[in-house]
Amino acid sequence: MEPVTLTTERLVLRPLGPADAGAVFAACQDPEIQRWTTVPSPYLPEHARGFVREVVPQGWAADTEYTFGAFLADGGKDAGGGAGRGGHAEGPLVACLGLMRRGPGVLELGFWSVKEHRGRGLVTEAARTLCHWGLTDRDAARVEWRAEVGNTASRAVADRCGFVREGTLRRAILSRGAHRDAWIASLIPSDLSG
Repeated sequence: MEPVTLTTERLVLRPLGPADAGAVFAACQDPEIQRWTTVPSPYLPEHARGFVREVVPQGWAADTEYTFGAFLADGGKDAGGGAGRGGHAEGPLVACLGLMRRGPGVLELGFWSVKEHRGRGLVTEAARTLCHWGLTDRDAARVEWRAEVGNTASRAVADRCGFVREGTLRRAILSRGAHRDAWIASLIPSDLSG
């Protein structure tokens, strides 16, 4: 699939590329990202370079994984709203989000946020847009969200996006060499109208 760019009131969501390796590397030094996601730990510059040069484009080309960087729109000058629709300059990276194919008609949402940009609703704004795109443009019947039990920040984003909690999957996530319990929730197309 050809990569796409999505916009919100405050953000530009576009596939990450080689020029973004430095920002990805810097963000992934955050112990919270390393604790709650599957990024390598320690996170090295070659991890970031491989991610943006190989993993991201291969996922798009295979139509199996759609990874976006979320950047402040309008060069970050209008982080309070209003900008972003119409080719404005990009500001800093605020998050990385992706939809991964998990089966026929099923996508899974994953994300991390840059520490300095947390607490402003930016990840929720980006995740809502990405899920809407997945359920409409990618014709998904379902978008799942999963997170290790205890990742309350991720759960709060899922809740604000309207995900319906479905329960706890026992030993469903492999994290740092151990199987851990995971929360699971979903969005389906009818949830978009609510």
